[in-house]
Amino acid sequence: MSVLAYLIPISLFLGSVGLVAFVYTVRSNQYDDPEGDSRRILNDDWDDKPRPD
Repeated sequence: MSVLAYLIPISLFLGSVGLVAFVYTVRSNQYDDPEGDSRRILNDDWDDKPRPD
C-alpha cells in the first residue's frame, strides 16, 4: 500500500502535464481546420494522375 503514496502523485502530475499540453495546443490553433482534410480528399484539383499535355 505504500506504493500508492508514490503512484498517486505521479499520476496526478502526468495527468496535469497532459492537460497543460492539450490546452497549449488548443490555444495555439493547432486544431483550426478539422474538416479540411475530409473535404480536400474529395477534391479533384490535386489528382495523382496528371493530364497529358
